[in-house]
Amino acid sequence: MAPYQLYCFAQSGNAYKVALTLQLAGANWSPRFVDFFNGETRTPAYRAVNVMGEVPVLEHGGLRLSQSGVILDYLAGQFPQLGPGNEEERREILRWTLFDNHKLTSHIATLRFQLQFAQTGETPVTVFLRGRMVAALKILNQHLGDRPYVVADRLTTADMSLCGYLFWPAEYGVDWVDYPAIGAWLQRIQSQPGWVAPYDLMPGHPRPQDRPA
Repeated sequence: MAPYQLYCFAQSGNAYKVALTLQLAGANWSPRFVDFFNGETRTPAYRAVNVMGEVPVLEHGGLRLSQSGVILDYLAGQFPQLGPGNEEERREILRWTLFDNHKLTSHIATLRFQLQFAQTGETPVTVFLRGRMVAALKILNQHLGDRPYVVADRLTTADMSLCGYLFWPAEYGVDWVDYPAIGAWLQRIQSQPGWVAPYDLMPGHPRPQDRPA
């Protein structure tokens, strides 16, 4: 078994944040497919792994970690090239990871779920979520306007956190032409050796119900 085992599934942007970090760091890791859409995260067996009933979960060296921000912080210590170079960078990575969790991922992931998986169509809820998503994207786009990456002149786990849900723009109706600094930043991430798209990096895509008859 690989030293790093990641509980994940292909449609999870939060799991992708960790999978991509492991991938770009050159870690020896393996995915453990979680059948979210058939209810695995609600089972007693999975709740014994993570009482929160969520992915990702990372197992390494006898540790079992959950919540993407916590896992990314741990991996920054394991792979210092993706971590902070000093205390100021450490605080900035934390600041942008918290911004992502509270302002970007929280809204964009829920909007995508409503549109793509719950298939609600446009509702007052999706209108609200889209407005919050746009506000967060504007902040990120402005921040990236004069810098190559979010915190330093290189990739850090802050970039991994913020990009997690941004490789599916068509699934929630965004065109990066409207956010050119984000689009250019995503291209820089995609140009990294070892980059793999989320549906190719993690198991579970396409779902059986999404496959052509």
